[in-house]
Amino acid sequence: MFDKLVAFILSIIAGIYGLFNVPYYAVGEKVDMDKFELVWSDEFDGEDIDWNTWKGHYAWETNTDRKGSVWNKKMASLRDGNLVISTKYYADGLDGGHPGFYNYAIDTSDSYRQTYGYFECRCILPKGHSLWGAFWLYCEGVCDTADKGKNGAELDVFESMYYDKKQPNVVSSNIHIDGYEDKHQAMGSKKFLLKGDPYSEYNTYGIEWNSDGYTFYINGKKSFSTDWGGVSEVPEFIILSVEISGENGIATKDALAGVDSSEFIVDYVRAYQYKSR
Repeated sequence: MFDKLVAFILSIIAGIYGLFNVPYYAVGEKVDMDKFELVWSDEFDGEDIDWNTWKGHYAWETNTDRKGSVWNKKMASLRDGNLVISTKYYADGLDGGHPGFYNYAIDTSDSYRQTYGYFECRCILPKGHSLWGAFWLYCEGVCDTADKGKNGAELDVFESMYYDKKQPNVVSSNIHIDGYEDKHQAMGSKKFLLKGDPYSEYNTYGIEWNSDGYTFYINGKKSFSTDWGGVSEVPEFIILSVEISGENGIATKDALAGVDSSEFIVDYVRAYQYKSR
């Protein structure tokens, strides 16, 4: 009874903090893994990325400008049982590309999509000013404005973009619907504190998605729930990405200030489905 009372009080405090967009720790109940079964995963234990599973997200074999960096396949590799997406400055460019920062993004759009369930990533965040890593779900229906989020939503399980802030151990979770133009809608960023140093220590980030809504988790504890925008009812694929602020492949002036290079290190990505009753 006491534990439930404490959890209730903490949830009220978290709700107040969230209302004013003040970062707070995930203090909710633990995710109930007993109701799920593992149906898909990549543990990144091989010698090379399985390119039958992953493809470049909005990127081809060579170079694709993405905000303030250039996405290039060579920036993603496996090391010591982890996926590593590196960010590095190339003064002479890479593979014929222009000078600038290079990194990458991968997705499962051609190999795996799922509707509902629990999705989790264990990772170390990339460090650097104006740099952020992300774990998100997506589908083409996000740009369909006919029925709000029911046709698909961009579900940002986490984004890390606060390395240079007064509280660098913060991530955010976001939802986007109705495309990215005039009808675009987004649920304002929910910010969450992490214990320790997320730029050198692993944390897990998860989302439970069903017809009732979305529940986000950090290290297995609930951060918040919502059915904002109308819940996606279509299969979505998984994305892991690193980006830098800027445009046309040119980073903002102070990007990665004081950091020569950075790595987004992912131990695993897993997808669970609800067990049959």
